[in-house]
Amino acid sequence: MGAVVNSEGHVLPSPVPAADSAERIRSALLAARFTPDGLLELLGGVAYAALARNETVPARRALQSDGPLETLVRLFLLQRPVPEEHAGRALPLDVALADGWLVPADPGAAPPGGPVVRAAVDIRPYGGPEGEDWWIVSDIGCAVGGAAGIAGRHQDVVLGVGGASTTLAGLTVRTPVDRVLDLGTGSGVQALHATRHAAEVIATDVNPRALAFARLTLALSGAPDADLREGSLFEPVADEPGFDLIVSNPPLVISPDTRFEYRDGGMQGDELCRSLVRRAAGHLTRGGYLQLLANWEHREGEDWRDRLTSWVPDGCDAWIVQRDVQDVTQYAELWLRDAGDHALGQTAYEARYDAWLDEFEQRSTTAVGFGWITLRATEAEEPSVIVEEWPHPVEQPLGDVVRAHFARQDFLRATDDASLLAQHFRLAEDVVQEQVGMPGAEDPEHVVLRQNRGMRRATQVDTVGAGFAGVCDGSLSAGRILDAIAQLLGEDAVGLRDRTPQTIRRMVEQGFLEPVPAP
Repeated sequence: MGAVVNSEGHVLPSPVPAADSAERIRSALLAARFTPDGLLELLGGVAYAALARNETVPARRALQSDGPLETLVRLFLLQRPVPEEHAGRALPLDVALADGWLVPADPGAAPPGGPVVRAAVDIRPYGGPEGEDWWIVSDIGCAVGGAAGIAGRHQDVVLGVGGASTTLAGLTVRTPVDRVLDLGTGSGVQALHATRHAAEVIATDVNPRALAFARLTLALSGAPDADLREGSLFEPVADEPGFDLIVSNPPLVISPDTRFEYRDGGMQGDELCRSLVRRAAGHLTRGGYLQLLANWEHREGEDWRDRLTSWVPDGCDAWIVQRDVQDVTQYAELWLRDAGDHALGQTAYEARYDAWLDEFEQRSTTAVGFGWITLRATEAEEPSVIVEEWPHPVEQPLGDVVRAHFARQDFLRATDDASLLAQHFRLAEDVVQEQVGMPGAEDPEHVVLRQNRGMRRATQVDTVGAGFAGVCDGSLSAGRILDAIAQLLGEDAVGLRDRTPQTIRRMVEQGFLEPVPAP
């Protein structure tokens, strides 16, 4: 039995397996070592990495036998039918068939020799941050590498784990909290992470199938239950107390239609992301975080930074990072390919392409940015709002980096220049100094401080800034260090004290210097 297709060629949604047998399925997956470590050992690094690129041929070539682990790889990663006899050695076949994890396959889908079965859902091994063996459950064919051409799928298709979900998971601040809201949970990746550090997790989605898959993800991973609720944005928690953390990987695609719930926001332009950010403040506890991925429009005659700044609600600090930007043609082509529209024929494809460009033209949109938005509820009179572009490589996880960023804003906001000079600082452990200049020159043209971890920032400093940073080991106050530099360079100490705090603040803000208590 293959997928059910209607008269228009669209795959109809299949039933979601029952969660009752999740514990027995989990035990079988563990026994077979259908885990990230087990797969890496079986397939090797090259084939295992290829799966994350939606390429299955290297993994197929690496399979040399019909053992339980190899059978599970064929079923769930390669999505191939297998003999029922082999499936029965890897899984409790009775409940796997009865509860809908497996279904009978077309007799012609595999070599003759008895009944064959295929996977009804995608089960993807996923390693937790502390080495936990987890599994993400989603619609078949919609896990590795995103949709990868999802034409013909049903509107409420549920994707598995991909680059966006792992990026958000790595960004999220992971401190013990009372309440977490996963808004638009999908297959439950963020909710699964939240169960490790939250007393209560509420996960919402407009798609009831997504909630069913999230329940399977939690159950199969042996995680605590979450409170799963159907509804849009903050509607399911309208009367709830505030949350210490809200995470969201929303349907952020700026699209002229609403064909796919997993990606199309259903509002004009970037209004869904803006609305989510604007409304979040009313659902955060003091010091609570909102963290989400977002797309935003670059419009003619308007600075995109000003546009994003206007989204930030009163009473919130914000750190917004643009990681990528595409002109409207690149952006349209990306999501037309994602939908499989390139396979519809030239006339239909061009009509869809025109619809995207017409929509952008109406709003004078020239490009679309993608990045991270973090809000933190604050009672500060002057909230810190930083909007920046950083397309360079970073090192995940960044949750501690995000938390430290806001802690530094608190410090700088509460510290005037006099107090800054009395403060002791330490150079961050991951910072190195680079000197750039012509070979053989007596002095470098400029000096760069560079972080080797986290955001991997680089900042240019003058001789005083480089000397100051190099001496910061926490033993002397900033003022005493500047006095020593002034004496060494033959400069006026008072003048140096007056002009250097701005440089110190920049190095603190960007994480090159860390304030420490006086010894």
